[in-house]
Amino acid sequence: MEIRPDDLRGSEIRALLDDHLRHMHEITPAKSVHALALDDLRNPDISVWTVWDGDALIGCGALRELSPTEGEIKSMRTAGAHRNRGVARAMLNHILDEARRRGYRRLSLETGSMAAFEPARRLYASAGFEPCGPFGDYVDDPNSVFMTKVLQFG
Repeated sequence: MEIRPDDLRGSEIRALLDDHLRHMHEITPAKSVHALALDDLRNPDISVWTVWDGDALIGCGALRELSPTEGEIKSMRTAGAHRNRGVARAMLNHILDEARRRGYRRLSLETGSMAAFEPARRLYASAGFEPCGPFGDYVDDPNSVFMTKVLQFG
């Protein structure tokens, strides 16, 4: 697996993100979908990385800067054929390392509360993320689970 920065211009990442948005809208009420569209991911406060296995795009993830000391994980997605192979764990570790490099003291995320999101919640919990209340511009939503992690350095 190779993780590299992505400029969101390739057809592979477009297709993966389209699949991600489509899936989120299938399993989540529209007002509770917080996945970002491709153009929103081009915001200068967001960095996007893709995970490759040779020439195959197998996953992606993003980090949004909320403040000079806090970031948010966005757009974590593993291509269906590559699930349960450590792709998401590798991306999460990459984002955690980048957040520490930037000097963030806290990293937070929003994910779904439905059963389909259980693997994501387990992944984040296994990395030390704990439930928290809404952060940033989020509001309480029964379809959302908010998690956060205080980052340790050293």
